[in-house]
Amino acid sequence: MRLLQYSARACHRIRKPACTITHLAAHDRIEHDHIAETIQYRLRQRR
Repeated sequence: MRLLQYSARACHRIRKPACTITHLAAHDRIEHDHIAETIQYRLRQRR
């Protein structure tokens, strides 16, 4: 998240759905793939 230079609010908005994706994938930790998937969903919502 630091590399993408998101604000704290944006990080929180990305982290919550990434956590849900992590739980659905039956993983214990949020992985890069989960964050990437969340960012893709957020970009689709803006259009």
